[in-house]
Amino acid sequence: VEIAERSAYYGISLNLITYLTGRLHQSTAAAAVAINAWSGVASMLPLIGAFIADSYLGRYRMIAIASGLYVLGLGMLTLSTILTNLHTHSQLIFFYFSLYLVAFAQGGHKPCTQAFGADQFDDDDPDESEARSSFFNWWYFGMNVGIIASLLTLSYVQDNVSWGLGFGIPCILMVVALVVFLMGTRTYRYYLLEEENPFGRVGRAFVALVRSWRASWWGSSRRNPESNKAAGIANDALVQEAKEVIRLIPIWASCLIYATVFAQSSTLFTKQGSTLDRRIGPHFKVPPAALQSFIGVSIIVFIPIYDRVLIPISRKFTKLPSGITVLQRIGVGMLISTMSMIIAALVEKKRLKIVRNLSLINKPKEPVPMSLWWLVPQYVLFGVADVFTVVGLQEFFYDQLPDGLRSLGLALYLSIFGIGSFISSFLVSIIDGVTEKNGESWFSNNLNRAHLDYFYWLLAGFSALGVLVYPFLASAYVYKKKHNSVV
Repeated sequence: VEIAERSAYYGISLNLITYLTGRLHQSTAAAAVAINAWSGVASMLPLIGAFIADSYLGRYRMIAIASGLYVLGLGMLTLSTILTNLHTHSQLIFFYFSLYLVAFAQGGHKPCTQAFGADQFDDDDPDESEARSSFFNWWYFGMNVGIIASLLTLSYVQDNVSWGLGFGIPCILMVVALVVFLMGTRTYRYYLLEEENPFGRVGRAFVALVRSWRASWWGSSRRNPESNKAAGIANDALVQEAKEVIRLIPIWASCLIYATVFAQSSTLFTKQGSTLDRRIGPHFKVPPAALQSFIGVSIIVFIPIYDRVLIPISRKFTKLPSGITVLQRIGVGMLISTMSMIIAALVEKKRLKIVRNLSLINKPKEPVPMSLWWLVPQYVLFGVADVFTVVGLQEFFYDQLPDGLRSLGLALYLSIFGIGSFISSFLVSIIDGVTEKNGESWFSNNLNRAHLDYFYWLLAGFSALGVLVYPFLASAYVYKKKHNSVV
């Protein structure tokens, strides 16, 4: 069900900038801002979905309900593309309503599917605990198989056949996936909902922590010793849980720039690729969005190498079952992401140089005589960075929260990419406004006059700063050991 959901989501999102700038006639900057805003909302809503799942419905029910909403949203999105008799403004409203319904459905689906899958492994069983670490790798492997298949087929269908069919196929995939998921109901391992609302417990934990700080500030003489002894025993566990959540904040914040860089692959990278010579053979032209399949291919190729080669080798030196710690894994990905942005900036600089040399500045529809293969390194490095950082973040936020809040943990991981998308949207909006007033916008609709290379250098600088700060935050973090029980 996760493979189908990711195929559906990316089948829409990765070519969305082409639909907005083509079919709906929006500017490059406006389309990038709209996509980043939608992606940000889609990545923040899992916080609400996790709350409902962990407090009331459970992960299984939430997955089933969210999948149904997904089918509805995708169906409406398909309908919005074929209702050509609607007024342009009305069609735009209906389209965005459908799009945000998909985001709402993802809010319930995304934090629960991976947590539900990881729930099938018992932490207290050494073999299952070690297998679960590989589970996160192979989960991401399977997910990217679906994304690549979606990219290679749906982007071609959307660009060359029909947008209605291109959005309709994901709807059919989700219907099939929902049926398959429900068929396995009796075989799953379930975690029982805790008697106390876990989010309510977290709230009480923070209250207890504040009271503890206040008591330390005012001194123990102001309190009754007997009541302190009784209350202290009850509050110690709550204070510890609050501290466990607070400890995650520096790691969460340090990864925001990675998420901001991550947002470029489905927006500006795609527009950049649309200007190049994308011909393979005399008759076939690669759709711009399909270039993102290089990310998925690199992930699929590198995950087996990481899991079967790099981890066993590193185990010999570190004696850790995972080879390296999760936080070390995340940091390596952040470094590779920085390298990707540097290469993207250099490639764009070369593209603009060719444009100037061949006097193509005022000919935006004429392909730049520069092969699409120039973009492959930045996409490949993005994929390798994902294997380290994205998978590492999934495992880290799943492991480091109490059992009853594991959906929240994965929602917090997703919120990194939500905030990152908002930051990207904010940066594009501000820079577009400022540079347009002083001449040509960095994000001009005519990319031959734009300066995406400047923006890439800016992001590379932020990323480098993040790489310098991250080791200090990671080295200060103390890992949490958890035990749980399953039924």
